[in-house]
Amino acid sequence: MDSIQSHEALAARLGERLLARKLLLAAAESCTGGWVAAAVTAVAGSSAWFDCGFVTYSNEAKQRLLDVPASLLEFGGPGAVSEETVRAMTEGAIANSRARVAVAVSGVAGPDGGSADKPVGTVWIAWQWEQRRLARKFHFNGDRTAVREAAVLASLEGLLALLD
Repeated sequence: MDSIQSHEALAARLGERLLARKLLLAAAESCTGGWVAAAVTAVAGSSAWFDCGFVTYSNEAKQRLLDVPASLLEFGGPGAVSEETVRAMTEGAIANSRARVAVAVSGVAGPDGGSADKPVGTVWIAWQWEQRRLARKFHFNGDRTAVREAAVLASLEGLLALLD
């Protein structure tokens, strides 16, 4: 199965679960640049279970659109690519939408921008549904496209697991 089919298959299964529970989803994305929202909206009828997506690539956008505290993003804080930030992004996505379920993605897709602590391929993803809040750090291999694609797949798989 190629990646587009697997994205669509995962998103279709996700839609079935969200519809069964009468839930709406919001996506808060940084390094994936809206790819999670694109995968979800490729499914016909997704307007019944997908509320909105926030593409917050800059730190300023994370603060303005998702209410991510500046202290997380400023020098000395954990930074944009951190558990604390993706958790704040899911909270902000829920607070600023009609959704009760959210996913957030922030990472270093490359080819530049990595550091010793956060090398290229480091991606944090958080998922939230009411009191169920999960976050996980990933290290994906490959070029920029491969890292971003892997992050989208992991985002969708994590949402499915969250709703099990």
